[in-house]
Amino acid sequence: MDIDTDHRTDEPLRFAYWVPNVSGGLVTSTIEQRTDWGYDYNVRLARTAEANGFDYALSQIRYMASYGADHQHEATSFSLALGLATERLKVIAAVHPGLWQPAVLAKWIATADHLTGGRIAVNVVSGWLKDEFTSMGEPWLEHDERYRRTNEFIRVLREIWTAGDGGAEFRGDFYRVHGFDLKPKPVEVPGRPHPEIFQGGNSTAARRNGGTVSDWYFSNGKDYDGFSEQVHEVLGHAATAPRLRPVRFGLNGFMIARDAEREAHETLREIIAKANRPAVEGFRAAVQQAGNATGDGRGMWADSEFDDLVQYNDGFRTRLIGTPEQIADRAIGYKRRGANLLLLGFLHFQEEVEYFGAKVLPIIREKEAELARARQHATV
Repeated sequence: MDIDTDHRTDEPLRFAYWVPNVSGGLVTSTIEQRTDWGYDYNVRLARTAEANGFDYALSQIRYMASYGADHQHEATSFSLALGLATERLKVIAAVHPGLWQPAVLAKWIATADHLTGGRIAVNVVSGWLKDEFTSMGEPWLEHDERYRRTNEFIRVLREIWTAGDGGAEFRGDFYRVHGFDLKPKPVEVPGRPHPEIFQGGNSTAARRNGGTVSDWYFSNGKDYDGFSEQVHEVLGHAATAPRLRPVRFGLNGFMIARDAEREAHETLREIIAKANRPAVEGFRAAVQQAGNATGDGRGMWADSEFDDLVQYNDGFRTRLIGTPEQIADRAIGYKRRGANLLLLGFLHFQEEVEYFGAKVLPIIREKEAELARARQHATV
């Protein structure tokens, strides 16, 4: 079902990629993954992505080895490094409330925004890995409390970035600021009231935050119906919230684009057949405990099967798997259901990002033009 919304689905679909700043690639499998978590590789990849139609690069947040990710680079510093190494690519740094103070992050983002010419954004992640908090001596809050803290965290960021004379004022249950005068403010970018704030999750609390305080709502991998259901609910919250701009929607997907459909699906079967079962099962136990911690059982990964979790953000469920034509049709289907951005992962990042730019993206743009003409014709 198409969705008639006010959040700019008439604009071109945007694309982001998962920065492989964490070892092990984007699938928990022993299949060959021609990718690397190091800096030099990621600089080359960021420049390749920038030249092949990508708008954003999202650095993952991991602080400890877990479930096949043995090494990791910190997300904010890595994002800034990639921003400085590129010219147009927008970089999104993932952060955890509870491990960052929002006023400190607001200052960091403002500085990074000036260094990159207005190309920094933040993805506020409420957290699912309890050990990351407790191992650093930080308290672990229950699910809905984590999202309530995230709500305040985002509101504090926005207040600090947009406050006038006299500085920022905020008094909440988790954070308080008084007369905090940030100078310099982030870069003034036309159409952007402040650096973009992304936030994800599938739960009721996450959807409420997406509609009321976030600029972007990220969904884990979903089929058409699952994605549409989240869009409707988030838009319902947004309809009654005081917002500076309409909420926009990003969707996670793992892309396997091949010249032949059979080759793409054989690659998927091999990925799953070679899954690192202990790592996937450990991840499954941890995240499904977190997802089921919600009162209504609608948390992230609550209904994910083993095969889904081989790509740890349910990327296979989006079904961006097949020929360029098939993937373009699928992408347009999500756009018609409200997607503004697709967040993509790949098996072999460098060559598959190039393949996307050469073979897949041109077809998507052609189909977008056809869709625009059809809408224009329908209104005449």
